[in-house]
Amino acid sequence: MASTGDIGRIEKEIVERISRLAELYAGEIRAGSGADVIASGEMARIEGLVRGNNPGPLTDVTVKRVFREIIAGAHAAAAPITVAFLGPEGTLSNVAVKELFGESIVSHPQRTIQDVFRQVEKGSARYGVVPVENSTEGSVTYTLDELMETSLGIMAEQYVRITYSLLSRERDMGSIRKLYSHPQPLGQCKGWIRSNLPNADMISVDSTARAAEIAAGEQGAAAIASVLAADLYGLNTLATMIEDSRQNFTRFFVVGDTAGKATGNDKTSIVCAVKDRPGALLTMLKPFSDAGINMIKIESRPDKKKMWAYNFFIDFLGHRDDEIVRTTLAAIKNETIFLKILGSYPAGS
Repeated sequence: MASTGDIGRIEKEIVERISRLAELYAGEIRAGSGADVIASGEMARIEGLVRGNNPGPLTDVTVKRVFREIIAGAHAAAAPITVAFLGPEGTLSNVAVKELFGESIVSHPQRTIQDVFRQVEKGSARYGVVPVENSTEGSVTYTLDELMETSLGIMAEQYVRITYSLLSRERDMGSIRKLYSHPQPLGQCKGWIRSNLPNADMISVDSTARAAEIAAGEQGAAAIASVLAADLYGLNTLATMIEDSRQNFTRFFVVGDTAGKATGNDKTSIVCAVKDRPGALLTMLKPFSDAGINMIKIESRPDKKKMWAYNFFIDFLGHRDDEIVRTTLAAIKNETIFLKILGSYPAGS
């Protein structure tokens, strides 16, 4: 067992080295070379570093979070990161922002997905974080529609497992008579509610954060929300992980005005429309197969400017700067009415 003196010495060394590392990060940020932590692929590089060098006992996720907070702190000192997201604070989007950027950011919660894009487009925020799809509910069509029209590009993705908690100013579930939440969490937790709060009145509100706000001011009330909301509204956490499914994830995009560099583990997202002729979709997709590119998603959305016409959103592995991807996209373009590259970005895990 290590002595108290050994622990204290190592702790002092860690503090000194963290401070020195933060100084180096801040210097790069001030010089411009590290000014855009997402576009520079810095976090992707850190992920590879940790994966190859972490001996334990801490998990890779824990170590990456330490690096993320150091980088975020360096940004706060040199050039604070501003992030717009679908608010209010305490929602799942807020959780995604913290997992992506850490605590040391300037956050701008917005009322709508459209507002998130507008904040970044006009320069009021460097990044925007928006939900794009859920593993059980499918795509967020508002986000897909905005990606069609915006000049911004996708710079990163983040997967967040949906987990809910029962929050209340009360200290035991026996006191709960009203249960507030957004309709989706109420549905995703209905089995747990049936078993644990069968007599509580379920009341739908605009967001889980709003539910927590109401529960904080009302006796005998509880909210189904994220653990993050408990701290924001000073609530007790009466139960955690009350969702019925453990396989429910939401995918988020980071959008911005800078193209991300290739990391060696990337995805590219495009949207296109095919020509109106037999076999057009098959002909358009064939270059992916010929090049050996793994296409991992294809989804059609109605074209709002033309009746009964459709646009295809496609995700595949590879970066737009890869030679094989450039050649494939050139071949695809010949078979489409239009093609837009939405972004190339490090593949999330």
